[in-house]
Amino acid sequence: MLKKLFNFARENPILILIVLLGAGLRLVAIGEMPPSLNWDEVSHGYNAYSILKTGRDEWGESFPTIFRAYGDYKLPVYIYLTAISEFFLGLSEFSVRLPSVLAGIATVAFTYLLVNEILKNKKIALLSALLAAIEPWSLFLSRGAFEANLALFFIVSGIYFFFKGINSSRFFVPATFLLGLSVWTYNSARIFIPLLLVTLVFLFKDKLLEAYKNGKSFVRLSLILTALFLIPMFFQLLNPVGQARYGEVAIIDDGAIAQIIESREKSSFGPQITRLIYNRPTYFLSHFVKNWISHFSPGFLFLEGGSHYQFSVPNNGLIYLVNLPFFVLGLIILLIKALKKDKTSALLLAWLMLSPIPSSLTREAPHVLRSITILPIPMVVTSLGLLTIINLFQKKFKYVATMIYIIVAVVFLESYLNDYFVNYKKNYSWSWQYGYKQVFQFVKENYDDYDKIIITKKYGEPHEFILFYWPWNPKDFRSDLNIKRFYQSNWYWVDSFDKFYFVNDWSIPKEEWQDFVLESGDNFNCEQSNCLLITSPNNVPKGWNKIKAINFLNGEVAFEMYEN
Repeated sequence: MLKKLFNFARENPILILIVLLGAGLRLVAIGEMPPSLNWDEVSHGYNAYSILKTGRDEWGESFPTIFRAYGDYKLPVYIYLTAISEFFLGLSEFSVRLPSVLAGIATVAFTYLLVNEILKNKKIALLSALLAAIEPWSLFLSRGAFEANLALFFIVSGIYFFFKGINSSRFFVPATFLLGLSVWTYNSARIFIPLLLVTLVFLFKDKLLEAYKNGKSFVRLSLILTALFLIPMFFQLLNPVGQARYGEVAIIDDGAIAQIIESREKSSFGPQITRLIYNRPTYFLSHFVKNWISHFSPGFLFLEGGSHYQFSVPNNGLIYLVNLPFFVLGLIILLIKALKKDKTSALLLAWLMLSPIPSSLTREAPHVLRSITILPIPMVVTSLGLLTIINLFQKKFKYVATMIYIIVAVVFLESYLNDYFVNYKKNYSWSWQYGYKQVFQFVKENYDDYDKIIITKKYGEPHEFILFYWPWNPKDFRSDLNIKRFYQSNWYWVDSFDKFYFVNDWSIPKEEWQDFVLESGDNFNCEQSNCLLITSPNNVPKGWNKIKAINFLNGEVAFEMYEN
C-alpha cells in the first residue's frame, strides 16, 4: 500500500504540491483563526470530551445517534471523530477543528481523483483540485469545526468510489459507506444524497446492471449498507427530534403565516381566488424558487458571498471574480454536451442544480454552509471553461496563458488571505464569541475567591464555554446539585450550575443589593456573598468595583468584570 502511494506521488508531483498547498492554507494558525471557537464548536468539543471520558453526552445519553446539545440536535459523526482527535491531542481548539481541516485537505485530493475518473482529463482534474484548495468557499469552511465540510468530503470521496465501482463492483462498498456517513454528519446531505443517488441510478442504470452481473456479492452488500444508513435516517426524520433543526429555519413559520393572513386581508380578489393565491403551498413554492435562484446570483458567488459572518468573509465572493467568465463558459459547454446526451455532463449539471435544494428549503437562503454540497462542481465547471480558452492558443502560448492565469489567481488568493487573517480577524471576532476563553482563564485562576460567579448571556451559551475551557468533569456537571436547565422557545437553557449563574443582560440590576433574576424565575442576591460579575460594558449595579476588561480584537470592550 505504501509503495503504491509512493509511486502515485512520484507520478503526480503537481497534485502533491496542490495538496500540500491546500494543507498549508488550512493548517496554518488553525488554533487562532477563526479567532475563537464559537458555541457550536465548543458544543462539539465538550460533547466529544464527555463521550470520551464517560461514554455519555452532556445530557447523560449513552452513545447517542443524535446529540441534544442546545436543543438543535446535532448529527453524531463529527462529534465521534472529534472524540478520537481529543483522545490523541487533548481538548483544544486544534483537536476540535482537526476533523474539518483533514476533511478539507482530503477533499482537494479527491476532487482530482473524481474529476480524472469521470472526465478522463488530467489537466481539468489538476486545475479543479487547485481551485478546491484556494477558492474562498472551500478554504473558509475547511478551517472551522463545520460538520458540513466533513460531509462534503464523504460525498466527494463516495461519488469517486461509486464511479470506480462501475468498473470494479468491490468499490461500491466504500462508496456506500462514505455516502452513508454523510447523511449522519450534516442535514443538507440528508436531502441531497437521496436525490443524487436517484440521479446516478437513472443516468448510469445500464452500467450498474452490468456491474451487478460481474460482482453480485459486493452490490448486495452495498444495498444492505444503504438500507442500514438510510432507513434509520428516515425514521429519525419522522420524529420531532429529527425535525427540530429544520423547524427553526423552515420557510413556513409564524412570520410566514402572518404574512399570508395579511396578504389575504389586503387582497382585492374574491374569497376563493384570494385563498387560491395566498396560502401555504404557494407561499412555500414561490420562496423556494426564489431561494434556489439566489444561489446562482453573481453577487452571492463572485462579489459579496453570504450574509452570515461565521461562514464567509463579508464582501468577498465565494469564488474569485477572475473565474466568472470561465464559469459561465464551462456551464455553456456542459449544457451543450448534456443536450447531446453526454451522461457525465448531465450528472455535473444535475449535481449543480440539486445541491441548493436543502438550503432553498430554509428562510436564510442563499446560505453558504447549507449549500456546501454544490462543491466542488463550480471548480470543475470553471476549469472546463478555462482550459477551453487556453486550448485555443498555439502550443507555445498555452504555457504563457496558464502562467498568467495562475499569477492572477495567486493575486486574488493573497488579497483574500489578507482580508481573512487581518481584517476579518480584527473586525469580526465578535461573531465568533471572542473573549470567553480569556474570561474563563481569569475565572479559573480566581475561582476560590468568590461565592458566586455571575455571567451575562448576551454573547450566548456561557455555560458551554466554561465546560470546555475548564474543562469540567462531565460526571460532575451532570450530577451537579445546583444545575438549573429548562426548555423554552425550542432551546435548552442553562441558568446555573456549581457557583455559576447565567443572567440575561437586561436582568442585571442597577442598584447595589437588588436581586439578580434568572430567566427560569429563580432569584438571588450578593448582599452576604463575595460575587464576581462578568457583564457587558457598563452594565453593572451601583457600587461594584471594576477589576478587568476583555476586548474584542477591534479594541471594543466585550466583557467587563466587577466584584462587590
